[in-house]
Amino acid sequence: MSPEQFPRRLREIPDPPEKLWVEGVLPPEKHKWLAVVGSRRFSQYGREACEKLISGLYGHPVVIVSGLALGIDCIAHRAALEAKLSCVAVPGSGLSRKIMHPVANRTLADNIVAAGGALLSEFPPDFRATLYSFPQRNRIMAGLSDSVLVVEAEKRSGTLITARLASEYNRDVLTVPGSIFSGATEGPHLLMRLGATPVRTHEELLIALGFKVEPDAEGKKQNYDDCSAEEIKILELLTIPMERDALIAAAKLPVSKTNAVLSLLEIKGFISESMGEIHLV
Repeated sequence: MSPEQFPRRLREIPDPPEKLWVEGVLPPEKHKWLAVVGSRRFSQYGREACEKLISGLYGHPVVIVSGLALGIDCIAHRAALEAKLSCVAVPGSGLSRKIMHPVANRTLADNIVAAGGALLSEFPPDFRATLYSFPQRNRIMAGLSDSVLVVEAEKRSGTLITARLASEYNRDVLTVPGSIFSGATEGPHLLMRLGATPVRTHEELLIALGFKVEPDAEGKKQNYDDCSAEEIKILELLTIPMERDALIAAAKLPVSKTNAVLSLLEIKGFISESMGEIHLV
């Protein structure tokens, strides 16, 4: 694909690729393109948050862009396929299955194409991934997208490179808040201090993408059915507002587990913390 055939957003960046190899069909440009990036060393919280947010985009004209890497990238792609959303994957290698990196996600690449999505690379088909090719492809992911969602990231990571590039390209940077006890959330919290938009629910994500979201009074009640046993336990304890330490003691779960559950419930929009107390929303 030559530069004049590139998607419009990619043509706008100051350092577009000279050429693109494409497999599959590019989704309509009028759709909202969302890059989802995060840590390879993801937590269970990060996995659940990513899956929950993307599943909530079902039925909307949203394209999920990611890098086909291990971790949050492939979780995002699989969640998007499950939600019947189009995917565009940008690996750090060429597109030939003989050398595509990582090997574990070659079947996922096939599934993306089979579902009507596309694979893109500025590297020739037989190009093997190198240390420099991953940050180089990050600019393509940011350039293709209207917004970039950071799920989990350490302070020094390729994920934050993508977020920085998105900011330089005047793209919206969104991020998932998380536990203060996790190193994987240092990146998102840093981004929020720099002005990134925190996203806790799929409704907030849709609004950030420019969609109008109708109020749904029954939504939260119905969504309780999807909660885990630990989440239900916390919700039942919060019939009255409680301080965090008191809630952790009452839950009788490991502190790290309780904090992860609380963060996930906040993302889902079921609880909130103010004036030193946690309460139901």
